[in-house]
Amino acid sequence: MIIIGEKINGSIPVVAEAIAKRDGEFIKHRAEIQANANATFIDCCASVPEDVETETLHWMIDLIQEVTDTPICIDSPSPRSCVAAIPFCKKPGLINSVSMESGKIDTIFPVIADTKWQVVALLCDDKGIPTSVERRMEVFHQIMEKAKEYNIAPSRIHIDPLVVTLSTDETALTMFAQCCRQIKAEYPDIHITSGLSNISFGLPARKNVNQAFMVLAMNAGMDSAIVDPTNTDMLGMIYATDALLENDEFCLEYIGAYREGLISKPKKA
Repeated sequence: MIIIGEKINGSIPVVAEAIAKRDGEFIKHRAEIQANANATFIDCCASVPEDVETETLHWMIDLIQEVTDTPICIDSPSPRSCVAAIPFCKKPGLINSVSMESGKIDTIFPVIADTKWQVVALLCDDKGIPTSVERRMEVFHQIMEKAKEYNIAPSRIHIDPLVVTLSTDETALTMFAQCCRQIKAEYPDIHITSGLSNISFGLPARKNVNQAFMVLAMNAGMDSAIVDPTNTDMLGMIYATDALLENDEFCLEYIGAYREGLISKPKKA
């Protein structure tokens, strides 16, 4: 499972405060604990106005790279900011994100075409999030046509089929899962990713819904996720599900994660 560590994001109030105060030690600590939890990428999202975003991302990326060589996920709704931040990274990472909205792909794909950079692609366009599997797959095929045009291999793409809120749409998981299965059937080497927070918005005990979604989405083909890698309950679900899906020979990764303290251990009676 590809883990994109989510804890350095300016939309989180304590992170926004640290960014505003230029508290570098806070940023470095969050980077270090996620790297120690075996995050595959460390998400870096400033959530500041675009006119100061490039400089802020530069500051944040430099801090992260002081404490870990884990690849960085440059996270911004602005394709210009994403492109501007690429030279700050010491090694190829992940761009989050492109979509069929307003020429985002044609800004980012040419820049990463002949590199090892990977990219998250959202199944939405200028009309918003499609309300059917068929429409989302139309957007998916448009994205893949662009990927072919720029010679970007499917293995470098993390498709986010987009999950909506379960409390307002009971088909949220089933639609997501149908997209996953169809995408994987057409492109076995492509990655499928998601953030988890939308699925449980407005519900009590959200972690229960998030964990259940993770298991069911992985069963449908999701192999990448934007999560907190220090959440030992969630990581336990991920490692256990990988083992059950035959992605962990002899359960060695699950056992290793348990021994390293990356997953929750039973509480003593």
